[in-house]
Amino acid sequence: MNLTAWIFAALAAGLGFGLLFPSAATPLGVLGDIFLRLITSIIAPLMFASLVVGVARSDMKSMGRIGVKAFVVFQVLTTFALVIGAAAGMLFEPGAGVNTFGANAAGVPQSAATLADFLKSPFPTSIIDAMARGDVLQIVVFALLFGFACAAIGAAAEPVVRICESLAEVMFRYTHYVMYAAPLGIFGAVASSVGSKGPSVLFSLGALILTLYAALIVFVLLVLGLLAQIIRLPLRRFFVLVREPFMIAFSTTSSNVALALALENMEKFGIPRHIAAFALPASMSFNTTGSCLFLSLAAVFCAQVAGVTPSLGTVVLMVLTLMLTSKGIGAVPRGSLVILAGTLTSFGLPLEGVALILGVDQLMDMARTGVNMLGHCLATAAIARWEGVDLKATEAGS
Repeated sequence: MNLTAWIFAALAAGLGFGLLFPSAATPLGVLGDIFLRLITSIIAPLMFASLVVGVARSDMKSMGRIGVKAFVVFQVLTTFALVIGAAAGMLFEPGAGVNTFGANAAGVPQSAATLADFLKSPFPTSIIDAMARGDVLQIVVFALLFGFACAAIGAAAEPVVRICESLAEVMFRYTHYVMYAAPLGIFGAVASSVGSKGPSVLFSLGALILTLYAALIVFVLLVLGLLAQIIRLPLRRFFVLVREPFMIAFSTTSSNVALALALENMEKFGIPRHIAAFALPASMSFNTTGSCLFLSLAAVFCAQVAGVTPSLGTVVLMVLTLMLTSKGIGAVPRGSLVILAGTLTSFGLPLEGVALILGVDQLMDMARTGVNMLGHCLATAAIARWEGVDLKATEAGS
């Protein structure tokens, strides 16, 4: 069996074992704890290396106007995705009432003590200290500034950038290795949760999946649909050309696998190569709309499962945090879980919620990665349209 099949098997086995042998299942939570430690160890090096390479390799001077338009489009789309995800979590409360882990609200910061504290909190006094504490915001800020410095220096910084590229590749491989421990971690975490708290966890997970799919549909219809209308997108031809990249991304849970086909089809759509070649890869790093929606929903879900009802101020702070941290990892399968783990750590929330989500993450990862790919292609079309490309003219050749 492949890893996905093992994960489904571990989920089913954990559920069955927890229901049939609750007393024996409860101590198995240590397996989930070990896996969560491995996941947490990925956060700092992978996020730092990925961000530095992404910024240092971006030729913003030559791209100029296209880069600015791309940033605006990406930021608007991801902001809407984050807001819709958080709103869905607060409205439907898929994790409310479970209180699986016995956490209390005392350890969760509802807001910064003062405005000055809030403004200072993203800036590190030591990157080593920030990495040791798992402070995602401080890692992101340092990595962005470090990447800008590398880009400004140019050739002199090339050895450093190459080291970061190598580190990112090593951490991607490390992530794959860690994922082989996922079945054991999922089995232990789910068995322990169900054994100690009963089958209420199952209903919470089912509610999370349904909430995610409903929120993604709302996002596609309202936000992406509105953007398509604004740029007067020829929908029939667009969907014909996007269908295959969407299905590849959906079935493999990786946008990277579908990049080459998406680039080819966007050129067939009439988008110039220099625009498509810049916008699509950039979108895969900075415009992961489906993943952003999932992250904000999952963060609220994990807080609810921990017995915490996050205030509106805390949710807004989560959204602002995810607005930065979601840019840290590209289209890596289950990479969103790394970001989620880091965000939960920053807010003092227990990481056990990630183990619960892991059991059904394949079902959610397929949907959010498919929406990611749809957002990549539509954002690329919007940038081309605002660069003066007549997309309607391409419809005649379909």
